Amino acid sequence: MKRYFPFLLVVFILALTFMFPSVEFKNTGKSHFNTGDIAWMLMSTALVLIMTPGLAFFYGGMVNKKNVISTMLQSVVCMVIITVLWGIFGFSLAFGDSIGGIIGNPSTYFMMKGMLGDSTWVNAPTIPLLLFAMYQLKFAIITPALITGAFAERIRFNSYIIFLVLFSIFIFSPLAHATWHPNGLLAKLGVLDFAGGTVVHMSAGWAALASALYLKKRNEPSHSPARITYVLIGTGLLWFGWFGFNAGSAMGANHLAVIALATSTTASAAGGITWIFFDMLRGRKPSAMGTCIGAVVGLVAITPAAGYVSIPHSLAIGIISSVISNLVVEWRTGTSIDDTLDVFPCHGVGGMVGMLLTGVFAHKNVNPAITNGNGLFFGETHLFLIQLFALVVTSIFAFGGSWILLRITDMISPLRVSAEDEVIGLDISQHGERL
Repeated sequence: MKRYFPFLLVVFILALTFMFPSVEFKNTGKSHFNTGDIAWMLMSTALVLIMTPGLAFFYGGMVNKKNVISTMLQSVVCMVIITVLWGIFGFSLAFGDSIGGIIGNPSTYFMMKGMLGDSTWVNAPTIPLLLFAMYQLKFAIITPALITGAFAERIRFNSYIIFLVLFSIFIFSPLAHATWHPNGLLAKLGVLDFAGGTVVHMSAGWAALASALYLKKRNEPSHSPARITYVLIGTGLLWFGWFGFNAGSAMGANHLAVIALATSTTASAAGGITWIFFDMLRGRKPSAMGTCIGAVVGLVAITPAAGYVSIPHSLAIGIISSVISNLVVEWRTGTSIDDTLDVFPCHGVGGMVGMLLTGVFAHKNVNPAITNGNGLFFGETHLFLIQLFALVVTSIFAFGGSWILLRITDMISPLRVSAEDEVIGLDISQHGERL
């Protein structure tokens, strides 16, 4: 039965396409589409999508040679699985009519109904609703892909697919709804998360820590990276795509998009240079790996703040986050936690640092949409306390919820490969392919 079930699921989805064609045309006569905004958001959607193959290279280059294909596929498969899920009911869970500020009604946009005509999203009134849905899809894709670095080299592929579906439904969608839907619980509190520090990086980081603890250590925990050149390529693709990630979150070709692009660039550069200079301070050689990791940490940390802080403070965010993540990586290596590619120290901690520093450096002159006053740096405390509250709540929810989902997945299909398969390598044991 296990052999037949996946394909039967595809047949069921095919049946849904006949039952729900979603060809209803809505013409409210109230839309104000802007072709410049549409063009920029089409580009941003493509930019964010390329981040997932970029992540595949970034992670794939770091693992053992016998696990490169498996690790890269874990990222790429998110593009196909989550896209189908999003088209059926995932977008509704994240952005459908609010149910208690926690989750969206799955029937609101079921099978993408109501997407034709001049429908728009309330916070993106100049672009079609379908474009907004496709843009947000790319965030839903990359979030579970980020987690894969924590359990690389020891998870069964079939079990991973089950987990990523459960994570998307029960962790990502509620956080996206609570943070980015106007009626979401965190949104109504005035929590600031411009492009996904909470929704993407903190949720993935805490899920990564839960995964590393649950699956325990690899049988061969130390190895040499397979291809540092892959890591360099992946970093370039991630940085390039991040312009769509952050600047696209302005939802238009406007001044705010320019600010977000500029702060993203400077924070990433500051993070990269700080990481290698900090390593040199402690007697290490400046490495390509360190430069790449630092640059990505800077991008992670600026993500929640990109449209709320100035250029000087984006530099500060890049520097501070890089030092803190570097120290947490150092701490992690001295523990029994086998977070293979340091997802929690880099994405989880980077996201938390960025979340808090948003509450420190945000200013209304950068973005008048800020409702809880300026940041702590400017002598006001309310916004910082709101950000701190959101950090604690999100951390508990993401870690606890992910732990439960890991246990459920393990009961359905064992998560960890056998010791023999781990020695052979996941490329051969899971996929029958070799680099």
